[in-house]
Amino acid sequence: MTEPLINLLPYQKRWLLDDSRYKIALQARQTGKSFMASLEAVDQVYQTGETWVLLSRGERQSRELMEKAAQHARAYALGISAVEEERFRGDENEYKMLTIHFPNGGRIIGLPANPDTARGFSAHVVLDEFALHKDSHKIWTALYGSITRGYKIRILSTPMGKQNKFYSLWTGNQPYSRHFVDIYTAVREGLKVDIEALRSGLDDPDAWAQEYECKFIDEATAFLTYELISACESEQAALESAEISAGGEYYAGIDIGRKRDLTILWLLEKVGDVYWTRRVQVLEKTPFPMQTELLAETIRRLRPRRVCVDYTGMGGPICEQLQKLFGSSRIEPVTFTPAVKESMAVRVRQLFEDRRIRIPVDNAVRNDLHAVRKIVTAAGNIRYDAEHTADGHSDRFWALALALEASDAGAVKPMCYVSRRA
Repeated sequence: MTEPLINLLPYQKRWLLDDSRYKIALQARQTGKSFMASLEAVDQVYQTGETWVLLSRGERQSRELMEKAAQHARAYALGISAVEEERFRGDENEYKMLTIHFPNGGRIIGLPANPDTARGFSAHVVLDEFALHKDSHKIWTALYGSITRGYKIRILSTPMGKQNKFYSLWTGNQPYSRHFVDIYTAVREGLKVDIEALRSGLDDPDAWAQEYECKFIDEATAFLTYELISACESEQAALESAEISAGGEYYAGIDIGRKRDLTILWLLEKVGDVYWTRRVQVLEKTPFPMQTELLAETIRRLRPRRVCVDYTGMGGPICEQLQKLFGSSRIEPVTFTPAVKESMAVRVRQLFEDRRIRIPVDNAVRNDLHAVRKIVTAAGNIRYDAEHTADGHSDRFWALALALEASDAGAVKPMCYVSRRA
């Protein structure tokens, strides 16, 4: 590592000056992992003219990481103008490959990580946010042969449960140089963040422990494990789709907020037997009359065939207003009884296990789905809830469950389903 051209925080400098062949970082969110990974790659290519491959969670994350590398390369005054887009043909599919060519013949290549791309190069490798990669065990098996001839491996991630390869690498006895940076270490060493404001804004002890304190949360009680959730994430799913295709088969679910005044509309499109997320609309601290107006506008524009609406408590008036606007055949009220919630929750899990749902790659969605627990009460009753706070945190889960209820996927036997139709 040459002397850095920019000011680095101590933990960033420790990473960059560590030239170990095997190196791994367990690091809190938004503390500069991608910055560190891309800067080291640029510096190494600048010195050696070799090739580095950066493998990211998906194409969007790959482009973001490569843009950071391009910024570093320009800071080195190497005449780099832009990231070039090429095509890479693997054994099974073709992928978008982003490349930075250096004057000394070296390259930095950015690709979405999967077993196919991991097998494609002999080079130094960076695995960015490796705990979030789909099929992380298969990626690791495919990748390891690529670094056989003395190449370096860099692995950086926040934790995401214990079922992925990153967890076993961090906790195992492999000869890795380990770098641990939780939010407290980062702030102590100069990161300008208000920890208490950040913690209060997140309002989720489990998510705080995982994403900022770098603790591996036990998956034993999770109704949907991170492994199940990650397997159904796709960059083709959307938090807000640009447009809705004419003739598409759309369904929506609306979970009405209460204590936190958080209302979620989840829109699904059924394509074959797979349910694709096309929109996740979040209304936070919005007055109920305005919620009705905004939800009606979305329904009018996106035209779902059926909408299931949480009719429990404060959801009743909103549901009734939407029925007046769109008719009772289109807007279906669902009262959340324990039997109804169990039926819907089980159906959600079945579709995740069958890989018949696609959800956006989004931390809020991921953590909300993971928050739901199957809880057995002292009386032996089963309930499904996000137990870690008084307010819950499973709004998105139930909006998705309601959207599936609006579709054919939600059809269950009348004896275990209680729905109130107007």
